[in-house]
Amino acid sequence: MQKITPFLWFDKEAGEAAKFYTSVFKGKIKNKSIFTDTPSGTIEIYTIAILGQEFTLMSAGPLFKLNPSVSFFLNFDPSKDKNARKNLDALWKKLVQGGTALMPLQKYPFSERYGWVQDKYGVSWQLILSNPGGEKRPFIVPSLMFVGKVCGKAEEATNFYMSVFKSSKRGLVARYPKDMKPDKEGTIMFTDFMINNQWFAAMDSAWMHKFKFSEATSFIVDCKNQKEVDYYWKKLSADKKSEQCGWLKDKYGLSWQIIPSALNELIGKDKSGRVMQAMLKMKKIDIKKLKQAYEQK
Repeated sequence: MQKITPFLWFDKEAGEAAKFYTSVFKGKIKNKSIFTDTPSGTIEIYTIAILGQEFTLMSAGPLFKLNPSVSFFLNFDPSKDKNARKNLDALWKKLVQGGTALMPLQKYPFSERYGWVQDKYGVSWQLILSNPGGEKRPFIVPSLMFVGKVCGKAEEATNFYMSVFKSSKRGLVARYPKDMKPDKEGTIMFTDFMINNQWFAAMDSAWMHKFKFSEATSFIVDCKNQKEVDYYWKKLSADKKSEQCGWLKDKYGLSWQIIPSALNELIGKDKSGRVMQAMLKMKKIDIKKLKQAYEQK
């Protein structure tokens, strides 16, 4: 399992979306779970794998709505695929059907072929004909857009994430020039960075967006023991009101789930639901208490 996994919250469409993405990207559904008696009622959770990237999708009601503050770059590299442009165009047609083109598919100063689309389920994708020079990037790269109150914080935030996670480093950095108002000169037009050997991207945007980071898109951090749970919880949590069931928000408003591997293992074995009910009462996950719930007669 990858250390950091994108988690997408849907109203009722997680199963339909899982089938769509595994079809479009030629991936597979790895797991499906159904849980009852949760604060959101009955929920469905799917784990899918597409082109080297795992995602978790959940149907849990209309409480949160996906938006473009978190999107996913799709890197079509001509040095790896002679049909990169053709394949990019074909995938764009599938993703834009029933969705919305946020930036039309065309040539831009930074790429011969690029488009930004929000698909029919609300997930945002940036398709780009990437520059084959330099260090290789994976096909799918999660991207964070810092808007509103956190606009201008992309560099600070990415430095923070690189300090929290091991095996981290900075990749590319492109800054806004002085003639690109409303964006402030020197803020981040684009950067990518590695945390825990996984690539992410980030940018600032000073335009008047009607969205911001929300619980609809979070990132699961898989923890091998309680020590790791405690470490990431202490480093990342910055909003006490948002702490619940392993979820937290950091100081930039981005949501994370600090989840021990033991949780999934115990839930899979526990047919009575005691482990899930114990977890639902927690803020930070306590592995010892989960095991006690599982062993309870």
